[in-house]
Amino acid sequence: MKIGIIGLGLIGGSLFKDLQKAYDVIAVSQSQSGDKIFKSYDVLKDRDLIFVCTPMNKTLAVLDELDKFLNHETVVTDVCSLKKFVSEKERPYKFIPSHPMAGTEHKGFENSFEGLFKNAKWVITGEKNDLLLEIINYVGAKPVFTTAEKHDEAVAMISHMPMVIAQALMLAAKDNPLALEIASSGFRDMTRLALSNEEMANDMVTMNHKNIEHAILKLYKAVGELTNGDYPKTIAELKNIRSKMFI
Repeated sequence: MKIGIIGLGLIGGSLFKDLQKAYDVIAVSQSQSGDKIFKSYDVLKDRDLIFVCTPMNKTLAVLDELDKFLNHETVVTDVCSLKKFVSEKERPYKFIPSHPMAGTEHKGFENSFEGLFKNAKWVITGEKNDLLLEIINYVGAKPVFTTAEKHDEAVAMISHMPMVIAQALMLAAKDNPLALEIASSGFRDMTRLALSNEEMANDMVTMNHKNIEHAILKLYKAVGELTNGDYPKTIAELKNIRSKMFI
């Protein structure tokens, strides 16, 4: 299989490194250079599968640009953390929106690494495709199929809203010198997402703000339920649920 990757940040770079040993892989990047890395989309004409790994605010422009180069047999997927906005236009190639649930608080090719996707969920909101599923399986991820709308609601709850809360915690604590001085592992872990890539964070908040607002309202309701209920019993139930989520 011939694979192309557009964008060599954390996600694209990790894919590039993961697939080198088993596949014919080339990349298009404006920031990186080296063997099998090019500047023009022309080199992608003969690819079977292309991953668009650019920031969300640039993805639609890249997908439009690919219209000029690819035929109807080429399979293209993106890795954006939102799916509805990329799904609203028909393409002359086989476009399958997807989202690997993997990443770190760091950004850039220099922080990419083999194994990033191992045991991660990889959400697909388009049709089933054997080429894409082969790669997902090869990198050790697990495919999950859903709709674009359900995906965007879910990631607001488990990714975008937690990032906003982490940033809000930092804002709330920043004017308390003693709190900042004695903060330890609990606060460090709770605020890790505050270090998220600024461009990615801005895209998430700008493009998914309604779902994030709904998620924050549900969080507010849940806090009330905790403080007004049987706290020890509720915490025990939540620990049980969490243990089954992260096996």
